[in-house]
Amino acid sequence: MAGKTAEAIVRTKGNTYPGTILPEKSRRAGSPRSKPAARIRRRVDWRGWVFMGPFVVVFVFVFVVPVVYAVYLSFFQQRMVGGTVFAGLANYRRLVADTHFWQSVSRVALFTLVQVPVMLFLAAVLALAIDSMKLHGMKFFRITTFLPYAVPAVVSTLIWGFVYGSKYGLVGSVNSLLGTQWDVFNPRVLLAAIGNINTWEYTGYNMLIFYSALSVIPHSLYEAAAIDGASEWQIIRKIKLPELRGSLAITVIFSIIGSFQLFNEPSILQNMVPGNAITTDYTPNMYAYTLSFTGNQSTYAAALAIVMAAITMAIAYTVQISSLKNTMK
Repeated sequence: MAGKTAEAIVRTKGNTYPGTILPEKSRRAGSPRSKPAARIRRRVDWRGWVFMGPFVVVFVFVFVVPVVYAVYLSFFQQRMVGGTVFAGLANYRRLVADTHFWQSVSRVALFTLVQVPVMLFLAAVLALAIDSMKLHGMKFFRITTFLPYAVPAVVSTLIWGFVYGSKYGLVGSVNSLLGTQWDVFNPRVLLAAIGNINTWEYTGYNMLIFYSALSVIPHSLYEAAAIDGASEWQIIRKIKLPELRGSLAITVIFSIIGSFQLFNEPSILQNMVPGNAITTDYTPNMYAYTLSFTGNQSTYAAALAIVMAAITMAIAYTVQISSLKNTMK
């Protein structure tokens, strides 16, 4: 209706006052809806990129560029006549038929299948023991368990190498005392000896991950379980172990990646082990190192590194998908 009026609010300099009675037509004409929308220029906020910039630069030059360059090198070959020439997939075809490469892969796969479960089991037991709050000197126990991880791998291998020595080390002293002839450097048990070094180094690190997962569980759950008459073992099995699933997936993935990158321990023990028990192709990383720096076959070593990265990523991705399926059940 044209004569219909409505009460309006008159705003003057940010203040509001009960206003006059305006006709509806006039009120609609002065409505903000009739005015064209003001264009707001959004300014880009670069502060986040300023903080991320140093990491992005380091990540690109330390990780992305070397990977791209390795992929590029893998398509070339170095020849005595002609220098470096494009070879396509020749390096990859050669790698598929390389028995030395597949022997080293099978060796680290066996190492992973045995060493990783043992290490994670010990780490979980230690984390549960610390979380129980029933240990005397718990802080000292936690620090000493984590301390081997702070020791560099080179130093750890040298220490254990002297312990393993059958003539001058702890094993040699035990042999002299008991009249035995234990030889930890025997090729049949050498891989287990290397696994023992890795277990000693990284059990404390994985224990800390498990303990962090256990420390976020509300104590009210423990109190409710105790009121219901649950035993300590039932609390572990029904409450604590299910909470370790997420952290278990992380530790398994990290451990698999680390095991397939095995290099420091066998490389250092190579000069301490009598005979030729540790060859230059004992692990894939040692084989790639030998090809690149001794055999002058850096392009073939680049192809080897790319294939090993693909194998490791495939296994880690499979483990991650499997853990996600188990978590969603």
